[in-house]
Amino acid sequence: MSSADAGGTAVHTTIVAIGGGGFSMSETGESAIDDWLLERAGADSPNRPRVCFVPTASGDSREYCDRFEAAFAGRADTHVLSLFGQGPRGYSDPTLLLDMDLIYVGGGSTANLLSLWRRHGVDEIMARAAAEGTILAGISAGANCWFEASSTDSFGPLVPLDDGLGFIPGSACPHYHGEPGRAESFRDWISTGQLPGPGMGIDDHAAVVFEGAVAVSVLVEAPEARAYVVDQTGETPVVDEPELRRLDLA
Repeated sequence: MSSADAGGTAVHTTIVAIGGGGFSMSETGESAIDDWLLERAGADSPNRPRVCFVPTASGDSREYCDRFEAAFAGRADTHVLSLFGQGPRGYSDPTLLLDMDLIYVGGGSTANLLSLWRRHGVDEIMARAAAEGTILAGISAGANCWFEASSTDSFGPLVPLDDGLGFIPGSACPHYHGEPGRAESFRDWISTGQLPGPGMGIDDHAAVVFEGAVAVSVLVEAPEARAYVVDQTGETPVVDEPELRRLDLA
């Protein structure tokens, strides 16, 4: 049984899978994708949206957490879910996720993220939060985790990982054209059945918005960024409006 099945209703929420970009890849911390997420998260609230950053995949990197808080300062009520219990934040009770408008998962090791989440019950809490309307989002490993399977370098070289939460059917590949070998290996694994298809290849500075586990739009914050549906026949870029929505930092 997948975590989505265990949670019961995770597939009915909004999930935003970011291939790369956001504050994680911004020298200034500015990101049109992050701006969109904040606007969406705060649409039904008179107060600042409650946003929790989940840095599990990076081992709760203190620098990563600090960058998140700097990027979202003054625009959101920020929180960090820490499972390692190190540094100034200490261990966080994962049920804090149930009080958030937006959960933003950072990049790093997809395999480590999934293992620790399951050990601490975060996967089931994510499903509960999603069922109550919390937006789920994440970059790289934080995008991979929502799918049934993914392309990951968690073990060094790129390998297929058939071990996702299953909130979204199929497979994901972040940094699709941003890192050598990503696109080629993902297409091969889909075509040979090593990863379930159709898959979603997501470039840096692109994000795919899912509603009820169905892709409804692609957000891009760079002109060349795209997302691609990958199946047995190859890849098909999402290029038609309104599916492709170009965001502008200016």
